[in-house]
Amino acid sequence: MDNRAEVRAFLTSRRARFTPDEVGLPAGSNRRVEGLRRSEVAALAGVSVEYYTKLERGAISGASPEILDALARALRLDDAERAHLFHLAHAASPVARPPRRRSAKSWTPHTSLQWVLDAVTEGPAFVRNGRLDVLAANDLARAFYRDVFDTPAQPPNIARFTFLDDRARDFYPYWDMAADVTVAILRTEAGRDPHNKDLHDLIGELSTRSTAFRRLWAAHNVRHHGSGIKTFRHPVVGEITLAYEGMEMESEPGLTITIYGAEPGSPSAERMRLLASWAASEAHHAADAEKGRPERSTG
Repeated sequence: MDNRAEVRAFLTSRRARFTPDEVGLPAGSNRRVEGLRRSEVAALAGVSVEYYTKLERGAISGASPEILDALARALRLDDAERAHLFHLAHAASPVARPPRRRSAKSWTPHTSLQWVLDAVTEGPAFVRNGRLDVLAANDLARAFYRDVFDTPAQPPNIARFTFLDDRARDFYPYWDMAADVTVAILRTEAGRDPHNKDLHDLIGELSTRSTAFRRLWAAHNVRHHGSGIKTFRHPVVGEITLAYEGMEMESEPGLTITIYGAEPGSPSAERMRLLASWAASEAHHAADAEKGRPERSTG
């Protein structure tokens, strides 16, 4: 990914969001740009027009934290956008070290990690990376994301499911919102880890195959995805609303443990218990079927 192009597109998209009136500047006349002019951003940030123009063209590697903070204030960036700007500046530095990220194909969860996931018995719990590969999961997560796991491409990938699998439109009642969040997570990871070939390959695949992805990717939106509430429509138990918490793994930079939980006593909690019962029944039937298979001859 071209970091200079990424910086240019991000800053341009952010200044396009506001009019002069919204930031306390006179509108003037003969405006030929959407949103703020470069000169107006420069004035708000307290830098020269020439310097801001240089930054917006991608030459951001030498910008100090104070300059980046001034830009963030001028462009009214939220916490996720500010962090993204700093990641872009860090990635542009000629001495920057890329973050340590293991390939999903080469990473195997420790047995103890699986124990921890399996200890969560009332909700789905799983480990994902920044490109939304599901790398480890408890039984409830496998049942909950059964359609995500039901794919020839491995490891299972939530972004690929969201944009390339027709079942996603049923699974996410608010698909537009889910799609926007998915792209924002990938965009955030691209700024944090710009040299990740696996991530670039996924973005290229989704851009080629999904018009919706291309449109959302061009918006350059980023976000933190630590906690919240989501509604799903599961094919077995129906609509279910769950809270979620995402926790970054200290031992494995770039990986996140996500746990879902339903409000106690709610209809969603009852549906989660039904899902757990269904998953246990499916596992039992699978075990019985495996036992009933004839042994292969070794002679």
